[in-house]
Amino acid sequence: MPPTYDANTVPAISVSELTHAFKGHQALNQVSFAVMPQTLHGFVGPNGAGKTTTLKVICTLLKPNWGQVQVFGHSVRSEPIAVREKIGFMPDHFSMYRQMTVFEYLDFFAAAYGLKMTQRDQVINDVLTLTDMDGRRNDLISGLSRGMQQRVSLARVLVHDPDLLLLDEPASGLDPRARIELMEILRELRRMGKTIFISSHILSELAELCDSVTIIDRGHVKFSGPMDALLDADAEVSRFTLKFSQAPENATELLTAIDGIVSAEIPEYSSGNEFDLELDPASDSNIVLSSIIGLGVPIVSFAQRRKQLNQAFMDLTTRGVRP
Repeated sequence: MPPTYDANTVPAISVSELTHAFKGHQALNQVSFAVMPQTLHGFVGPNGAGKTTTLKVICTLLKPNWGQVQVFGHSVRSEPIAVREKIGFMPDHFSMYRQMTVFEYLDFFAAAYGLKMTQRDQVINDVLTLTDMDGRRNDLISGLSRGMQQRVSLARVLVHDPDLLLLDEPASGLDPRARIELMEILRELRRMGKTIFISSHILSELAELCDSVTIIDRGHVKFSGPMDALLDADAEVSRFTLKFSQAPENATELLTAIDGIVSAEIPEYSSGNEFDLELDPASDSNIVLSSIIGLGVPIVSFAQRRKQLNQAFMDLTTRGVRP
């Protein structure tokens, strides 16, 4: 369950009317959203939507033309050092010192962050254990696979114990197993109290992983809020999936005769025992279910159908490549 917060909790990220242009090209236009502490927030949009520009502003690598951006109450404009102390940024394309060992690489960055020598060994041991790379501490980075290098890069982000992780396409180029393992590491970091802001194109994994999401398209925010609010939002209809153990021959007629059921259709993949139901939004699904039970046919399942994140994404974004 996502954590709950007092209404006065300071957001981990607060973006208000963020606007930025490059040589006349409007990358961001009055972008606003907020990310609460200790949540995992997805940031999605087509190529050229403004995701990387937004990330660069949040991590103080780029000064915006207009608007306010704060990280745990610190302004990226006037308090960049305070912001950098709070964040760990893992870019999409990262360079690594390939002739260093994993330990040397992490030790270098731990020292750069000001950790004393007496602290660094324990910190490095901890982040290697968390990322399941403790057995590769003495391996050269040049000999690691893409997935292992991703883990080392994530470990590097963690050495100074930041409160906010900004991850730009962290699963890019990973095989399915490596992606699944990375997602579990991110869940563990959230359980540890980290706030994670993740830009990704892998929508199915974000739907399972994230508490909240922002969808951006052509520099404009199209949606920002809880993932459930996006996937369950459907003001006009209420859709359910019904499965019988053995449907009667006239099941469609019997179902549509029930008060509250607008339509009943057999999906293409169904063997004939499963139905997609559309209910009147004013109806009570519990009463509808009682009426279905009254048909005297054993029911295997009856569940509301949620919109898939990829469908919500397609509904909210514009076809084609941004000019």
